[in-house]
Amino acid sequence: MAEVFSGGVSVTGVEPGTTTIDIKSTTNPNISKKVPVTVLSRNLLSYGPASGNGLTATVNSDGSLHVKGTASSQWAGIRWTFPCLVHGAVTLSRTTSIDGLTVSVKCLDAKGGQLGAQINTGNAGTVPAGTVSLRFEILANEATPTEKNGDLRVQLESGDTAHDWMKPEADSSGGCNT
Repeated sequence: MAEVFSGGVSVTGVEPGTTTIDIKSTTNPNISKKVPVTVLSRNLLSYGPASGNGLTATVNSDGSLHVKGTASSQWAGIRWTFPCLVHGAVTLSRTTSIDGLTVSVKCLDAKGGQLGAQINTGNAGTVPAGTVSLRFEILANEATPTEKNGDLRVQLESGDTAHDWMKPEADSSGGCNT
């Protein structure tokens, strides 16, 4: 599917991989061009193995996160900070959850300060202008955290509609949330 915008063409792929787009002139049938394209994941999150505050996350072969351990306190957990690739409306969704853990994304300025409200699952949010990085967090929301052992499939994508989960394109090192 292609959408035409003033100044260019935007192509949205159904699944990641490589393909070719055949562009043909409607006014001159002799003018055409085949353009190779690589379709990337719609999932904008970036994460990798991490541990901190009693929780450990590893990346499963399908790209989902396996989280285990007991958080050291309420609102403690693991986070990943990575460059912001999009501004405007975004949706954070998850197809799996682990009781007692919450996921969110925070928008950060160049100095690491939070811009706007955090983005929570189930609602469309906004990545404001001036955002240079995003911080994906998995935090314990129990007053007295209990042991966890499960998989999470979380997706951050452009727009206000959640689509089927896709493995993120990029990995990022993680750290602990203090």
